[in-house]
Amino acid sequence: MANKTIQSLRGMKDIVNEESALFTYFVDNASKIAKNYGFSYIETPLLEETALFKRSVGESSDIVNKEMYQFIDKGENDVCLRPEGTAGVVRHFVEKKLDRAGGNYKWYYYGPMFRYERPQKGRLREFHQFGCEVFGIDSVFEDANIIIMLKEILEFFGIGFTLKLNSLGCNECMPPYKENLVKHLTNFKENLCEDCNRRILTNPIRVLDCKNDKCQLLLTGAPKITTSLCNSCDSDFEKLKEILNFNNINYEVDSNLVRGLDYYNKTAFEFVSNEIGAQSAIAGGGRYDKLVEFLGGKSTPGIGFAIGIERLLELIKMPQCNQDVIYMGTLDDSSLNTMIKVANQKRKTTKTLVEYTPRSFGKHFSIAEKLGANIVALIGENELKNGTIYIKNIKTREETNLKLEDF
Repeated sequence: MANKTIQSLRGMKDIVNEESALFTYFVDNASKIAKNYGFSYIETPLLEETALFKRSVGESSDIVNKEMYQFIDKGENDVCLRPEGTAGVVRHFVEKKLDRAGGNYKWYYYGPMFRYERPQKGRLREFHQFGCEVFGIDSVFEDANIIIMLKEILEFFGIGFTLKLNSLGCNECMPPYKENLVKHLTNFKENLCEDCNRRILTNPIRVLDCKNDKCQLLLTGAPKITTSLCNSCDSDFEKLKEILNFNNINYEVDSNLVRGLDYYNKTAFEFVSNEIGAQSAIAGGGRYDKLVEFLGGKSTPGIGFAIGIERLLELIKMPQCNQDVIYMGTLDDSSLNTMIKVANQKRKTTKTLVEYTPRSFGKHFSIAEKLGANIVALIGENELKNGTIYIKNIKTREETNLKLEDF
């Protein structure tokens, strides 16, 4: 009996061919932009202690409650695959005692994240994020700087978007707001979904983020955080809008925007797109000034964002590439060593594909076209004897024989 074919797990997929080309095109160019803004690369482990995400993302979040790939390893450690990127970067920041060293730190990262949820278009169980995190800068100008950088990344790839903006307040203005919100919500408890009734007890502002249409309807008339901000938060929010206006950046204030994680405070933002179907978030982030402290460090301001790469790949088109792709082959075995030596030299400047099996002219051209090459370079017995190489441009049909040293 033949062995059963092993397939990829549900919600996990291979990235290959055109999609892998788009993936690396996005990562390479987003990384360049991040570096221009002063960020350096950080890579954190895929596997972390579960406690890291329970303390940072929050017990009330859907991620912790429903979606983590959590298990006990062979050392009896409670671990999970990372569901998001920020917590691991903050863990590194505290572990290396950078919170006590002072100074500013800017890191960018990209890589796979894992959430056990129902797979759908643009949302897989293993997905990839590109993110940036900033520590030590307590300024609304840095909030604007992060938003402007994210806008630049999306515009580089020609992606249309709407920027949504909110302020989640601070430890002074958020508690009384939550109290007023709970008073409003208790009038409709029996009509709210099960998740929202749980959120009322754990983190009531998460009710604002509920995707249930019935719950959203019941939120009509609910108190707005933007009208409950303390003087400091209100001043910062107004200053942020002023900076964005001055830089001609359009935005919409969305007082129901709370993001899906518990660690945000003050500035919160999302970039949404209508190009994926229903208006959907393609990137977002905000300020998390208490997160370092939550994870055992010295109180340090922080802000960051993350981009869902798979969602963007649906919207990105590769630019036309005019770079030459050379196909090299031989007409007989005697020319193979010379052809490989020449190909290795050519690869220092140009993408060069090699066919090891000697073939006829016609077969070489057929293979070259299938591989997407635009130049065919062949060596046969005569070329080897004369120290030349036959060249033909597939598109222009121009052909010539060159000395090997001139190729």
